[in-house]
Amino acid sequence: MKHLFASLLLILLCSCQNTAQTKKANQATTAQEPVEIPIQNGKARAYFASGCFWCVEAIYESVKGVDEVISGYSGGHTNNPTYEASNTGKTGHAEAVEVIYDPKIVSFETLVDVYFGSQNPTQVNGQGPDKGSQYRSIIFYQNNEQKQIIIQKKEALAKKLNAKIAAEIYPFQKFWKAEAYHQNYERLNPNNPYVRKVSIPRLNRFKAKFPELLKEGH
Repeated sequence: MKHLFASLLLILLCSCQNTAQTKKANQATTAQEPVEIPIQNGKARAYFASGCFWCVEAIYESVKGVDEVISGYSGGHTNNPTYEASNTGKTGHAEAVEVIYDPKIVSFETLVDVYFGSQNPTQVNGQGPDKGSQYRSIIFYQNNEQKQIIIQKKEALAKKLNAKIAAEIYPFQKFWKAEAYHQNYERLNPNNPYVRKVSIPRLNRFKAKFPELLKEGH
């Protein structure tokens, strides 16, 4: 019994330490000025985190005006994070996506609507079965205009649902591209059990909710 109690105490202490480290890193991140990525070849970039990046990548890939979506990590305090390291919660990073889009076709405001409309906005530190700080919801802004759009939409949603919205709002700093096997994962692995049970149903719920935003063939 003593050994069991000691083990449980050690697990609790480690968990509290990891939570404190993540909170401290997040406070430091939110105090920084945002980094703005310039439009290149007519394409802009936006960054979002809302659970498993396999799911989020597939959702944004289906939106008109989006050219490409890349899975990766953002919002943490370490350089060159890996999938294994981010999953410990110690790096502070969340699984995120880089959305490369044509602002003449789809606006940042619409991308934020997609963000809030494709998740459970009240779930803290996770989405669906994926739980932990690495799966938390974050919207990254690159300038004050984007920040105000996010704040207004978050406040409106909180009022509509009469609930606290879990999404954190961070100034964008750096996006780290994930390992090659994570890219286009849902499309390339349609028979993966997780994809079939979680990713595809989440994508289909989004499609049913926003048919007017979908590319032809989606």
